Amino acid sequence: MSDAIPNAKATIRDVLDRVKADKRTSLTAPEGKIVCDAYGIPVPKEGLAKSAAEAAKLAGDMGFPVVMKIVSPDILHKTEAGGVIVGVKNADDAQKAYETILANAKKYKADAKIEGIQVQQMLTGGTEVIVGSITDGSFGKLVAFGLGGVLVEVLKDVTFRLAPATKDDALSMLDGIQAHEMLKGVRGGDAVSREALADVIVKVSKLVSDFPEIVELDLNPVFATKNGAIAADVRIVVDFDYKPRPAPRSNEEIVTAMNRIMKPQAVAVIGASAEDGKIGNSVMKNLINGGYKGQIYPIHPKASEILGYKAYKSVKDVPGVIDTAVFAIPAKFVAGALTECGEKQIPGAVLIPSGFAEANEPELQAEIVEIGKKYNVRLMGPNIYGFYYTPANLCATFCTAYDVKGHAALSSQSGGIGMAIIGFSRSAKMGVSAIVGLGNKSDIDEDDLLAFFEQDPNTNLIAQHCEDLKDGRAFAEAAKRVSKKKPVIVLKAGRTSAGAKAASSHTGALAGNDKIYEDVLKQSGVIRARSLRQLLEFARGVPVLPTPKGENVLIITGAGGSGVLLSDAVVDNGLSLMSMPPDLDAAFRKFIPPFGAAGNPVDITGGEPPITYVNTVKLGLSDERIHALILGYWHTIVTPPMVFARNMVEVKKEMEAKGFVKPMVASLAGDVEVEEAAEYLYQNGIPAYAYSTELPVEVLGAKYKWARGAGLL
Repeated sequence: MSDAIPNAKATIRDVLDRVKADKRTSLTAPEGKIVCDAYGIPVPKEGLAKSAAEAAKLAGDMGFPVVMKIVSPDILHKTEAGGVIVGVKNADDAQKAYETILANAKKYKADAKIEGIQVQQMLTGGTEVIVGSITDGSFGKLVAFGLGGVLVEVLKDVTFRLAPATKDDALSMLDGIQAHEMLKGVRGGDAVSREALADVIVKVSKLVSDFPEIVELDLNPVFATKNGAIAADVRIVVDFDYKPRPAPRSNEEIVTAMNRIMKPQAVAVIGASAEDGKIGNSVMKNLINGGYKGQIYPIHPKASEILGYKAYKSVKDVPGVIDTAVFAIPAKFVAGALTECGEKQIPGAVLIPSGFAEANEPELQAEIVEIGKKYNVRLMGPNIYGFYYTPANLCATFCTAYDVKGHAALSSQSGGIGMAIIGFSRSAKMGVSAIVGLGNKSDIDEDDLLAFFEQDPNTNLIAQHCEDLKDGRAFAEAAKRVSKKKPVIVLKAGRTSAGAKAASSHTGALAGNDKIYEDVLKQSGVIRARSLRQLLEFARGVPVLPTPKGENVLIITGAGGSGVLLSDAVVDNGLSLMSMPPDLDAAFRKFIPPFGAAGNPVDITGGEPPITYVNTVKLGLSDERIHALILGYWHTIVTPPMVFARNMVEVKKEMEAKGFVKPMVASLAGDVEVEEAAEYLYQNGIPAYAYSTELPVEVLGAKYKWARGAGLL
């Protein structure tokens, strides 16, 4: 903090102590200036006048025009009270303004404590922006940037990042608002100094991180010019009772427990049953029929054996070590059984029962959380379907057993969404390493799963459905780290205010401000899915595609109409259509009829034989300037769907053998036979979709987002 004053922290601490002693919740403008000066945040010259003559002298010293404002802890809305006069041009006007403001203030609130009148250098010109900070229940301290002035409330064109923000974060915020072109200078105006604005953002973010009791801060407007940025008005709100969230467990501690829970040597089923239709019966059958090779211990108060396994009255009666206990008993009995798990030193409890916070029984949930903390038992759930971990053939759930092994790990906060994940994965033959239910997230949440899957050799992609993030900051920090190695895809439910209300009644979770989620997920390198279908398609498609080596995308299509829609989708998904070099255009034209369209998309037209697709795609794969291919197939008699599909797979394999590896996706337009062709392409490494020009490009776009975020492009 080069331009901050020495002992900056002590200076601010003095101001805050004074505010606390006065039992105030906000700082006065002069106090705000002291705080800004201490951290090198530029604010106008100003002084406090206690008389009309003093006001005139102060104004003369700093140079006219000036603004004059009432300073009173009892008057928050200064303009409403007639306590602000702008554009004061000379000493006489300054004296008159002093008397006028004083009279207005007394009329507005007769008993207001008046400390004097602030005289402030008046700022003119420049672009008005806002730099601020808020404290979010899930993410903690956030820094905000947007267009300032009166429009900020209407347009809500603001972007957020976690504080403290880096200089790169700050610069990305300048491009992160819709009106970012305004900062580059409009109609011959000057561009603003990006350095100066980024510097203000970084300093504000550091200030609120160093002093957690500052819960809101507004610099509005900040006048940004080509030479610098100055905050005309400072508003600081404090809450001395605010406590930041305690630091999460260490990564090492999380991974140690999660490894035992997800890859157990022995599982207890509390509430195991021999009776069909009981949850404890389904869990037992899934463990057995799923092919789990570890120990299974049914726990039941009366039975001596269940489904051929020796039963025990309590986990404490089991002679061996138990890693995971799956609960299939009513909510009211959970606390007692959980205490026994604690005494047995079982590291994980999978709580299937509902009837806790989601059913207006927060006390029952608080009780089990306390037991978990006391004995260091990690809790998954309650109110969940359980989980699958396929490398261990583990189906610790009452849903159907699942055996298609692969490398995508999926989780959901909702049981219904969990069933959709299972069904889609089975139908699409999408291999998974894990499917996990998180439910009420009384303890284990998305960041615990990220820590486990990050080091799990069987997982190469993580896809999560969530309604809220309990500790958004811990999640963001985990995601930032993990997404550098493995794609992290998130479907955040409750994006709209209507959806947010539904979420709060659903799992005792209130969806936060969606703009915050949008920006923080982006800052963390997360790929955001906009729909359940997108989450599932990204989970399936992103691992299939090789990582692109550059940004140039080429479309080859047999249908002009598909070419136009595919081009739209390219723009929508932040991809760039390669501009076609003349020599490459000429090379493509050798293969296509003279009436085919030149440029990108390469339109080979409809009546072409299979060899035209083969030649053009070969050229697309072999030219080093092209980095990704999008194919638009049109069903014709000359080139039937399966002929096209087989040819494309052959070309892909032939070119890969020569070292040309590029992401390739396909959109198939045609009659029902295109469904089989799309499936064949997908199973052979080309994500392909019948009847959609959007989905294949969305999947390619997701791969690009990940590659950019992970620094691979």
